[in-house]
Amino acid sequence: MKIQIHTRHADLAEDFKDIATEKLNSMERFSVVIDRVEVEVLHEANPHQGKHKHKVVLTSHGSGPLIRAEGAEFNDLAAFDTAIKAFALQVRKIHEKSKDYNRDTLRKMKTEI
Repeated sequence: MKIQIHTRHADLAEDFKDIATEKLNSMERFSVVIDRVEVEVLHEANPHQGKHKHKVVLTSHGSGPLIRAEGAEFNDLAAFDTAIKAFALQVRKIHEKSKDYNRDTLRKMKTEI
C-alpha cells in the first residue's frame, strides 16, 4: 500500500509519518484491496476552532472500495487517531461483508448425502 501525506497550513510532528505508515499498513490484515491512501492534514487558523484546529482526512484509492474518514482534534496525532478508527471500522465492515457463509441447515445437509 502506498501512502501519500499532504499538508495544508500545517507542520507535522516528527514521528507522524512513521505512526501513520505503521497504522495504515496494519489495515492489510483485512485483505481489502487498497492501492493508495492519501493522508491530508489541515490546520485551521480560526482561533474559535480551538479544540478542533487540526483535521486529518484519509482517502483510499484503488480497485477496491472508496473509503473516506475524517478526524478533527487538538493536534495532528490525535486527529489521525480519530480518523484511523473510523477508517478501520469501514475496512472491517467491508471485510465482513465479503466473507462467504454457508447457510445450509443440518436437515438439508443430511438429505443431500
